[in-house]
Amino acid sequence: ASADIYLGLRKLNVLGSVLYVAAHPDDENTRLITYLSKDKLFRTGYLSMTRGDGGQNLVGDEQGIELGLIRTQELLAARRIDGGEQFFTRAFDFGYSKNPEETFTKWDKEKILSDVVWVIRNFQPDVIINRFPTTGEGGHGHHTASGILANEAFTAAADPNRFPEQLKYVPVWQAKRLLWNTFNFGGTNTTREDQFKIDVGGYNPLLGKSYGEIAAESRSQHKSQGFGVPATRGESFEYFKATKGNQPVNDLMDGVEMSWKRVAGGEVIGKMIDSIAASFDLLHPEKSVKGLVKLYQSLNSLNDNYWKNKKLAEVQQLIEQCSGLFLDATATD
Repeated sequence: ASADIYLGLRKLNVLGSVLYVAAHPDDENTRLITYLSKDKLFRTGYLSMTRGDGGQNLVGDEQGIELGLIRTQELLAARRIDGGEQFFTRAFDFGYSKNPEETFTKWDKEKILSDVVWVIRNFQPDVIINRFPTTGEGGHGHHTASGILANEAFTAAADPNRFPEQLKYVPVWQAKRLLWNTFNFGGTNTTREDQFKIDVGGYNPLLGKSYGEIAAESRSQHKSQGFGVPATRGESFEYFKATKGNQPVNDLMDGVEMSWKRVAGGEVIGKMIDSIAASFDLLHPEKSVKGLVKLYQSLNSLNDNYWKNKKLAEVQQLIEQCSGLFLDATATD
């Protein structure tokens, strides 16, 4: 749809990324992911420690690894709706765990920590957000373990002496801050009014839906867990407490440069994108193809590999969408 293309054009000018971290498929805060990806237009990811192999199954008799396969696909389906990207570690979900000490007797802590560091060094998030604290209010041992691992990985990812074998492929990475996304559910309220808060319940006129409505659709992909949530509109606050780096004051991204100034020679690119977005014709997206091809060529001449490659992929997708490219496959059987 033209509205999605226009959002994609605007996203080209945003160079910021956020990684959300929790333990299982369906632990993620889908409304927050939707808000970050569709309103703030950040590159947004969810790192789930496990694939949910130890959970229940309402849609069949698959258990263990087969259930992990199903829940992996449910997560990917959810991300296609809310606009996030999906990552995992090698941790196996062995069902309910009473505390993180028990969890780490079954997970090789150093190995799983290396997986979290690998994702951070690859994804290069400006801000990392935890669903669960290190102090146990999240209940489940895997939940608390995910908080402990994220806090340790925040520091380890920036340290060249930690997992140096990864540095052949990825650079060290220092995120700006790590925030615990405090919560109020299951009789436990960890939110406080002195925490940083944002309203993620907005309505997106381009998409004709609120972030709560998009999130409900995304959340409802977790069919094996019987997850369907009502679609909501109206204000909805999320609260955050910094556990690493400084507490945000005005914005989750305080102190992060999110424009093309971030990249050497990038300001020209920013102007090109503004011009393409300003002249975008909703009824004739094909008119933007020429400008996007020029933009692709200009992007190719930049030296910054991370944002260059991310935005080249986005531009390529926009060229395909604007040109109306589609494929029809037929089979004899």
